[in-house]
Amino acid sequence: MNRNTDYKIPDQTRIGHVHLKVAVLQRSLDFYCGLLGFELMMKYGKDAAFISAGKYHHHIGLNVWYSKDAPPAPKRAPGLFHTAIAYPSRKDLALIFQRLRDANYPFTGAADHGVSEALYLDDPDENGVELYWDRPREEWPKKPDGSLDMYTARLDVESLLSELK
Repeated sequence: MNRNTDYKIPDQTRIGHVHLKVAVLQRSLDFYCGLLGFELMMKYGKDAAFISAGKYHHHIGLNVWYSKDAPPAPKRAPGLFHTAIAYPSRKDLALIFQRLRDANYPFTGAADHGVSEALYLDDPDENGVELYWDRPREEWPKKPDGSLDMYTARLDVESLLSELK
């Protein structure tokens, strides 16, 4: 195997989609489409669905092929930590925060990471979900040597909600 250490993944590479095993397809559609606002692009039989933002073929696939009516995966086992959903603006993050709060949907956390502001919650199958927006790159915190200096601090929720005024 050639282990060329000079290889670097192309700058424009992106994560295309995530495909989640869920226990109850409709319950997941109610969460991702009904609450978070994704659009159902298609169902694949009665056991899978593909959902998207902005008419993309799919950002999230949901299926019950190996997990129908199964309990959530153990928290302390290897697997997906969370799916991170990037919102285009701080106001968009404020809007989904208010929507979730109005629905009394439980949050598992909220944080300011310097490079981004994030909300954390679990979907109905206890898969972690991060909803966030990235600050402009020129505002990202840097160490004295110029490298990135991410952190986890308390999210100023009142400041976030001021975007809605």
